[in-house]
Amino acid sequence: MQRRPVGAISSRAVGAGREKWKGDILWQLVERKRRFGELRQSIPGVTQHMLTTQLRDLEANGLVKRTVYPEVPPRVEYEMTPSAKALKPVFDELYRWAQEHGFPTSAQGTAQPKPQSGDIAEREGRPRKADRRSR
Repeated sequence: MQRRPVGAISSRAVGAGREKWKGDILWQLVERKRRFGELRQSIPGVTQHMLTTQLRDLEANGLVKRTVYPEVPPRVEYEMTPSAKALKPVFDELYRWAQEHGFPTSAQGTAQPKPQSGDIAEREGRPRKADRRSR
């Protein structure tokens, strides 16, 4: 049996999730199958082209299964493969961590930490950017 360096194995395992949208896509597929339109609506900011590209890459890496139903119009569903489902404990832990540290955990939320009191604008008595826009 040929032994591979640990770095090569870990980089391949993590490599599929390295790009920006792949984590979001897998996060959406953890609980259930989803159609393309559902994925696009649930991931703010992703373009149709980027979502298509990332789904194809996840499929090529064996993490996502694509099922096309012979209907008019065609119905396509995406789901995690069994090997990707093995990552569910990782997603569960990330979800728990996000809740503990004040990051939004809904599908529509974007990951931003809770505001900390005493930020620079507050300490200097300046209004925050959001406050400036409402003037």
